[in-house]
Amino acid sequence: MSAHSMELDTDLLSNYLSAHLPGFEGPLNAEKFAGGQSNPTYLLTAASGEYVLRRKPPGKLLPSAHAVDREYAVLSALKDSDVPVATPMLLCEDDSIIGSMFYIMSFEKGRIFWDPALKELGKTDRAPIYNEIIRVLAALHSVDVAEVGLADYGKPGNYFERQYDRWVKQYRAAEVDKIDEIEQLIDWLGRNLPEDDGTVSLIHGDYRLDNFIFKPDASEIIAVLDWELSTLGHPMADLGYICMCLRLPSMGEVRGLLGVDRSELGIPSEEELIAQYCQLRGIDRIENWHFYLAFAYFRLAAIVQGVYKRALGGNASNTKALALGKAVQPLAMLALGVIAAPTQA
Repeated sequence: MSAHSMELDTDLLSNYLSAHLPGFEGPLNAEKFAGGQSNPTYLLTAASGEYVLRRKPPGKLLPSAHAVDREYAVLSALKDSDVPVATPMLLCEDDSIIGSMFYIMSFEKGRIFWDPALKELGKTDRAPIYNEIIRVLAALHSVDVAEVGLADYGKPGNYFERQYDRWVKQYRAAEVDKIDEIEQLIDWLGRNLPEDDGTVSLIHGDYRLDNFIFKPDASEIIAVLDWELSTLGHPMADLGYICMCLRLPSMGEVRGLLGVDRSELGIPSEEELIAQYCQLRGIDRIENWHFYLAFAYFRLAAIVQGVYKRALGGNASNTKALALGKAVQPLAMLALGVIAAPTQA
């Protein structure tokens, strides 16, 4: 798959947007954002202003992946809620315009942080960033899904059981070599699935630092990005995931706080972040915390394996994806470490 297939026919797109997007005026320029492993995303600059286009990637895709129409639905549902999102403007399901389904949303100007150590900030400015991330997460999990029209956005039944089946299947579909630690992890997770406690929330599915746009000069989040993996599910999936992300080592594209003294940096501890979340949601304590963390590691390993397999096939949107294949085994080892020394939240 050539890089050219990621380029947009701006004349065709401009004509389409002129006809379908109120207020749009060409000429149009499109520039692909660097980074991002999943749905290619572009900054559109036109006479009428700036927009963001997000599309399904071209090529053969894993089943149920890259559902940009679901992203558009959730942005539309949340646009008047307490959860900050970019404004959805147009969904195009006609593949003939740019070669795949896409949508247009507002371009939100602000800051994106890539390194959870937040080295570009002063010590006293770091905790407010993390407190805001948890505040927005609690707001997301408190959304009344029926009220915003998302009552049928996910399947009923035991969320973690479904997720376990799904990600094992996704992992197997992308498997290249047998990895002993992954096999141990899959086995343990399957034997330790928590009972369904009936808790259902709208969940983001990829709730991590570089999926937030913050105000240029304040700790407030103005948009949560990348809703591709959102669904109705168990809120601990998101909380476990953000905490797992912070536990990662810093290696290559992956940046985490493993081995870092958080208090020295002014970054809240995992216990403090969990306590804040529980307070905001009115929860006493979290049972099965080590399962949620271990599951988050496995899910990330499965996603990374999928990106790696796509890169081998030549249709990942980021050439650095090939290097990610080396991260799968270390992720499984970290998960096995959580299982061996469980912590309760």
